[in-house]
Amino acid sequence: MMFKDIMADYQKTVEDYLKTLFTDDVPQKQLFDAMRYSLLAGGKRIRPILTLEFCRVCGGDMEKALPFAAAIEMVHTYSLIHDDLPCMDNDDYRRGRLTNHKVFGEANAVLAGDALLNYAYETAARAFAMEPGNPGVCQAFQILTAKAGIYGMVGGQTVDVESEGKPDMTKEKLDFIYRLKTSALIEGAMLVGAVLAGATQGEQKIIEQTAGEVGLAFQ
Repeated sequence: MMFKDIMADYQKTVEDYLKTLFTDDVPQKQLFDAMRYSLLAGGKRIRPILTLEFCRVCGGDMEKALPFAAAIEMVHTYSLIHDDLPCMDNDDYRRGRLTNHKVFGEANAVLAGDALLNYAYETAARAFAMEPGNPGVCQAFQILTAKAGIYGMVGGQTVDVESEGKPDMTKEKLDFIYRLKTSALIEGAMLVGAVLAGATQGEQKIIEQTAGEVGLAFQ
């Protein structure tokens, strides 16, 4: 099978899973609509694909990694919604269509991002029930939260915002921003898949180092 076909299979698996979410007819349906609007707006699904692939190559069951893969895509989507807000990048378009706050309003966009982040953790937590005896599940959860948080994506975004318009940007600071803002979640995606499959500490270290460079290249 060609690599592009493997990618297409992974994308379909992730898309099919995501399409089942937030479809209930509930009083907060507008929130669900805003969440689905951005979550299903397209994209290559690179991060969840990396989770599934690294789980596979390390000898794990990709099906059991799917909740984490979907969770990582939710984290990524929430970050895009918030990045587009007027208080951040103030973008009108994302992936060829109006950004979330342009369609649903700023307050609803903030809440949609918040909800996606919270539901990401709720989704990842389902892996505990699927594999109660797998110690890698707890470690994978810790990796996800760390790579998305103050020592990862959010931390990098904060330094990026603080540095905007300032003349003292150095290569070291720029690398720091990119390694946290962009690389961290890619590292998390690769590591989560590997850890769920039982990768050794040595394998995890190699994957994390490689992923960091991949993230910089991606940026």
